[in-house]
Amino acid sequence: MTVTTVEGPLDAAELGATLMHEHIYSLYSEYRNEYGWDEQAAVRTAVATMQDLRAAGIRTIVDMTVLGLGRSVARQRRIAELSGMQIVAATGIYTFGDLPNFWRNRSAHNPDFIADFFVRELTEGVGDTGVRPAVIKLVTDAQGITADGEVIARQVAKAQLRTNAVISTHSHSATRQGLAQQKILADHGVDLGSVVIGHAGDSTDLDYLTRLADAGSWLGMDRFGYAPAGSLEQRVDTVVAMCERGYASRMVLSHDTNIVSDSVPDEVRHSPELADWHYRCISDLVLPALRERGVSEADIEAMMVANPRAVLDRSS
Repeated sequence: MTVTTVEGPLDAAELGATLMHEHIYSLYSEYRNEYGWDEQAAVRTAVATMQDLRAAGIRTIVDMTVLGLGRSVARQRRIAELSGMQIVAATGIYTFGDLPNFWRNRSAHNPDFIADFFVRELTEGVGDTGVRPAVIKLVTDAQGITADGEVIARQVAKAQLRTNAVISTHSHSATRQGLAQQKILADHGVDLGSVVIGHAGDSTDLDYLTRLADAGSWLGMDRFGYAPAGSLEQRVDTVVAMCERGYASRMVLSHDTNIVSDSVPDEVRHSPELADWHYRCISDLVLPALRERGVSEADIEAMMVANPRAVLDRSS
């Protein structure tokens, strides 16, 4: 089986250790258009960061930056070419509630415009780049599934059924949004085995996490180092507890971090609270902590290698 990366098809066996929910750059494009962006410097910084991550043993990242977050698959491809990091791209719309007018007005003339757009990117590529994403992102947050959010979710489901692409979500664990996401996707015919519930690791509610996994989805334990939504210790504790319950085969690990995110002010991004929110947190801090807590090498291999491969295999 092959997995689609920004550089083209890759044998799934070559994925290696994989981080399933990251962002190299998350940008507010209109702001950057007016206030500047040094593309060459950004690529150089990203290449150095990805090379450092490769030195820590990571071979693949899934960049969940989609439309609304300043996605550039051409930049992703350039970074992959120069760094040797294997990068998987995503399609999707980043909004917590309301459809931007671009999508709303076109959907008024073609109710399946959004699904058609996702399918075109997944099967033909983004613009004239030839780069094909392999993942569809679905976003809901504390607001729940709003009226427009339901429109997007239905379109994500339709695109998934037409392509077999993986769906990876942004969810709000405190309000158990993963369950709402599962329900609406399942109601529209999606096999929940094709769904990664993102930010599940923000929760310490083992019954909630077990329920998500038992329904068939993968658990995105994917914000290691992001202390505002849960300390590193809490996140490690939760993964350990879920492994003890036998759910290592349903979890994938990641950081949801970035080199630059325009949604996070610099004074916050560089605060002591976020000192561990970097690409090597899992390699340098989390995996040693899991081993110290008795998590087996087989379970670590599952979460870092086998599970990501099983997830991404479905998208080929």
